[in-house]
Amino acid sequence: MRFRTVSENGGNRDLSVTFNRRSADRAVGYPPLMDTSHVYPSDVAFTDSVKAQQARMGSRRAYAHMEQGSGWQTRITPELEEFIAARNSMYLATSNAAGQPYIQHRGGPPGFLRVLDEQTIGFADFAGNKQYITLGNIQENIKAHVFLMDYAHRRRIKIWGELSAVEGDAALNARLKPEGYKARVERVMLIKVTAWDVNCPQHIPQKIDADDVSKALATRDARIAELEAELEKLRG
Repeated sequence: MRFRTVSENGGNRDLSVTFNRRSADRAVGYPPLMDTSHVYPSDVAFTDSVKAQQARMGSRRAYAHMEQGSGWQTRITPELEEFIAARNSMYLATSNAAGQPYIQHRGGPPGFLRVLDEQTIGFADFAGNKQYITLGNIQENIKAHVFLMDYAHRRRIKIWGELSAVEGDAALNARLKPEGYKARVERVMLIKVTAWDVNCPQHIPQKIDADDVSKALATRDARIAELEAELEKLRG
């Protein structure tokens, strides 16, 4: 499965300084950072202040070209659906009305995160530590972000959207609860996708799931046993 990627330029520098966007345009010789007659899906992340920093660091031209070309996807493609179906883990970010962010991990067997239609993904929210921070945050701010990692193949996908909770829907609970998984479903969480993007694989450590390692070892051991049996026959 292949995804288009755009790499970011620049090293680790302090971006906390106040920066004037118009000065940035003149300094690097680029056209205005934001054409207000066009709204791009990536604008969900690339605000004026972000674009100003991209201009300062030298990556704005590449991202402007991306915006005017194919840009970020706003619909769930078959390739993304396949990627989602293989995940057994995800990170979900929300923030409260004060802007305080919170990231939580959600996991389950592969396929616990499911595509419901071309713009909606959902998962069964299992009973946990009962802090309900995410649930409280979306009462004030429905904006959310999903980060999906494939460590084995060094791939990652970012999804922006709006998060909602559905409680008391037995049919939806049953639809999204992984079959045979021992957990109590408290509600269903739905994410309406606004935009998504694929990151380059830089600096992603390669990690293999324990289940995949066990399967590989079992296959190896079976092959060793087969070869040993053949060897015994030859010796006989």
